[in-house]
Amino acid sequence: MMKKKILTQLFIHNEFVDSADKRTFDTINPATEEVIASVQRGNAADVELAVASAKNAFVSWRDVSGPARRDLMLKYADLMEENAQYLAEIESLDNGKPVSIARDVDIQLGIKCLRYFSGWADKISGKTIPTEDTSSMSFTIHEPVGVVGGIIPWNFP
Repeated sequence: MMKKKILTQLFIHNEFVDSADKRTFDTINPATEEVIASVQRGNAADVELAVASAKNAFVSWRDVSGPARRDLMLKYADLMEENAQYLAEIESLDNGKPVSIARDVDIQLGIKCLRYFSGWADKISGKTIPTEDTSSMSFTIHEPVGVVGGIIPWNFP
């Protein structure tokens, strides 16, 4: 089974860091009730730091082309695929489902989701809108406008 270290820190400003107050919580294997890992407990200060970092990164990220974004998302999917067994073992320890289900369902659906949305990254475009005045035109353009935060469920799917 697993031989790699489980990363438990927050990922802020392109690096793994402890939470601002250094607090953690234990994640427990439901089958054995053993501690799998102590995970950093993020708080409001960590969110503020992450948002500030994301706003700074947005200055250059907004100009990354659609094909480059697509390629980054595909690389992420490839990394998940290369590490599917390892990810499935962590998932199995954390929630008690069989490794085969975690690997062949949960992880595979995550990979498919990344590949699907990566396909949109280079296809987002605006529209030209006809007008009555032939000496002018109207158009729309889709462009990044800022940082977005998301709250995700802990469970699957």
